[in-house]
Amino acid sequence: MGLTSDKVLALAVLSGVLLFAGTVWLWPRLARRTWRAVLGRVGLLFATQLAVFAAVGLVANQSFGFYGSWADLFGRENGQGVVVDHSADDPADDADGVLRVVGDRRVTQAGGTRPEATGRVQEIRIVGRTTRIATPAYVYLPPEYFQERHRGRTFPAAVVLTGYPGTAEALVDKLRYPRTALDLARAGRMRPMILVMLRPTVAPPRDTECVDVPGGPQTETFFAKDLPQAVSAHYRVHRGPGSWGIVGNSTGGYCALKLALHHPDVYAAGAGLSAYYDAPSDPTTGDLFQGDEERKNRADLWWYLENMPAPDTSLLVTSSKSGETNYKDTLKFIERVKDRKPTRISSIILESGGHNFNTWRREIPATLRWLGERLEGARGGQAGGQADGRADGRADGRAGGSEGGPAGGPAGGSANGSANGSAREGG
Repeated sequence: MGLTSDKVLALAVLSGVLLFAGTVWLWPRLARRTWRAVLGRVGLLFATQLAVFAAVGLVANQSFGFYGSWADLFGRENGQGVVVDHSADDPADDADGVLRVVGDRRVTQAGGTRPEATGRVQEIRIVGRTTRIATPAYVYLPPEYFQERHRGRTFPAAVVLTGYPGTAEALVDKLRYPRTALDLARAGRMRPMILVMLRPTVAPPRDTECVDVPGGPQTETFFAKDLPQAVSAHYRVHRGPGSWGIVGNSTGGYCALKLALHHPDVYAAGAGLSAYYDAPSDPTTGDLFQGDEERKNRADLWWYLENMPAPDTSLLVTSSKSGETNYKDTLKFIERVKDRKPTRISSIILESGGHNFNTWRREIPATLRWLGERLEGARGGQAGGQADGRADGRADGRAGGSEGGPAGGPAGGSANGSANGSAREGG
């Protein structure tokens, strides 16, 4: 029986009820002061509380989708997510804002800690030129950024967002984006890129859902304009179109999809891990739209796909058949985007996995590979190198393990069977 099974929940509830009744019934017999009676009382109390806590935990897990299986709960679910293509024919100055480096962190990995070998993570502070939003972030610079033979090379960049409330440190330490990017590049499975890691909550404690709030924080403008400008002015980011991507989990995933749809001229690709598709309204968000129906509609990705011109961008969505509450919406979103050319859609569908770090760590390697293959400045030539040469012409095959024909074809089944995940891209 699976972790999310109703039978498991019913068994836990029944066990709690029976143990409680047994405790009441047996307590008079265990009232003596012998060591056996004391151990009996302790055992009954412990078992009853354990059953009650298990039942409460199972109810919470089913309500919020934290874990999708027993292996997921104990951190043993390690099958990697696989991206499969759904498409048959997928073809520095202060004027830019203020960016200051305030700290430096090593990327400890085999090969030493020198930046030329493992890259470097820098802690930065950004102040947006137009929005004046100030926020901390981390920037991962790949080893090539520091190597003498690449001193004139520019790199593609990707914004990486947490959920709400989230911390930028979790992207480095818990989700391990820098280490994963380094490992993939070393293996020739991904081209080097710059990662800009931060949380979407740039006006804490308010959850602004990456919306330009009337009379409030202009969060969408910050991510669509100020952030890329400030980073490009400070680091050697490729200047050509299509050089930026964006990825995030949960709230960050919603933001990533929305920013890629709204600003395809900035973000050539957006990946939403366990994303939702419309901005919520709750005490953490407050009134995001102040009665402005146009803004509210634009924040609704369903409405946007139906009523606005389809943008030329690539999207990736992820979910799990068991353990994620967004599974049905994600399948519906895939079908909706497939009819909206030239927008392209990919997905990672795991067999099981909850709304948690362990699940996202399984999806991040395939997501970074998918993202890198869709960004300019990461394809051959100046941004190439030996790994790039091996990768050219096989982008989708590597990113997905196998990719489908007109509707995923046999590749989708192969991906499902080999890595507990499937994805398809269409448009």
